Amino acid sequence: MSRDSNYDHHITIFSPQGRLYQMEYAFKASSTASGLTGIAIRGSNSCVVVTQKKVPDRLIDPKSVSHVFSITPKIGCLATGLTADCRAQVQRARYEAADFQFKYGYAIPVHVLAKRIADIAQVNTQSASMRPLATVCLLVGVDDERGPQVFKVDCAGHYLPFFAAASGSKEQEAVNFLEKKVEEMKGFGVDDTVRTAIMCLGNVLGSDFRGTEIEVAIVEGKAGKFRKLTEDEIETHLNAIADADA
Repeated sequence: MSRDSNYDHHITIFSPQGRLYQMEYAFKASSTASGLTGIAIRGSNSCVVVTQKKVPDRLIDPKSVSHVFSITPKIGCLATGLTADCRAQVQRARYEAADFQFKYGYAIPVHVLAKRIADIAQVNTQSASMRPLATVCLLVGVDDERGPQVFKVDCAGHYLPFFAAASGSKEQEAVNFLEKKVEEMKGFGVDDTVRTAIMCLGNVLGSDFRGTEIEVAIVEGKAGKFRKLTEDEIETHLNAIADADA
């Protein structure tokens, strides 16, 4: 038995090298448990999230399987990791958003919600009686003052704004693709933003897919609502990408 194995029994114990092994295990679970890759991109006046749609059992109603959630009418979330933890995180985010609106009389901004969820996630790392949620959330929305916003919140309580972000099993490959497009993204319209996100996912997975195999959701403009694209709308974008490549 290695010396370091004595330091992974509790989340509150540091190893001599300054590592928290339980947190590293949580990060591993959040990136590999679902087997999905999620992409979030912000354009000039819109935000888009894209991920795979995997139905684990043929007997399950496909409509009930989703990793894209609406937090408020104007804020959306793509959560990758353990499905139960994702739903728990989303439920808490909805509660915090509703509580903010009740207290202050206006809808919660994306950056405030990201900070609140990150604060709650960080508390879970401080007590041996708690377990961090094995999930990474990509929050998107168009803020009245700051414009399009993409925030990434992980299980340790980090939260940062991004021009584009990725999570899940192929995160690094997706980041490599997005880094090459970062300067172009700032001027993207809605269609360009959606298609870039889909192209990124197709590139990292190394395969083509149908409209039923991915989930795409957008929020457009300050007055726009967060909504999922229908299968027909996704197919339209896939056909446009195929025509551009031809």
